[in-house]
Amino acid sequence: MQSCLIADDHAMLRDAIAGTVALGWPDAEIVQCGDFPSAWAAAVARPDLIISDLIMPGSAPVPGIAALRAAAPASPILVVTGSEDDATLLALFDLGVAGLAPKTSKAALIDAAIRVIVAGGRYLPPRLLDLAAARGQGTAPRAAPARLTARQVDVLRLIAAGQSNKEIARDLDLSPATVKAHTAAAIAALGASNRAEAVFRAREAALI
Repeated sequence: MQSCLIADDHAMLRDAIAGTVALGWPDAEIVQCGDFPSAWAAAVARPDLIISDLIMPGSAPVPGIAALRAAAPASPILVVTGSEDDATLLALFDLGVAGLAPKTSKAALIDAAIRVIVAGGRYLPPRLLDLAAARGQGTAPRAAPARLTARQVDVLRLIAAGQSNKEIARDLDLSPATVKAHTAAAIAALGASNRAEAVFRAREAALI
């Protein structure tokens, strides 16, 4: 990743996220914006990643994210939000945001989300996937199958085979950091607490 736009009206949160990005991608150009007009202007430059608060001065929540998507259609967006409103979460899902993370997330989770997104995946909470599946099917969704990307399944299969992150990275032609990110995303998606439990749950759901 060579460029990242961070949009949030809270300077402390912007700085914290910027610090996480700088640690993982020390050469990336990081642009910080504290309101929607400046964020939209910066998004026109089409950064490699946009990390945005849902509620920004100068715009309504969901329309603001939609405007950022329109300004930079090729730029994935990670939305950092404190909202738990079902309609809002589904609207963001429908917009095609690349990720959602709670405002209370620790740096490790933000880092994992960014790595999954930069690698071409989506980092979405299981609850949102449940809502989207239930809406589409009209019934309660089955827990695991829709929650994992193909790459996460690949990683879990190799973990189940006893491979280390370094070996998985070599076999899948990924960096060890990206393997860690996919592992963290799979653990979160399956509602597991560690690698072993994630493998157990994936096997139980016939995913691996």
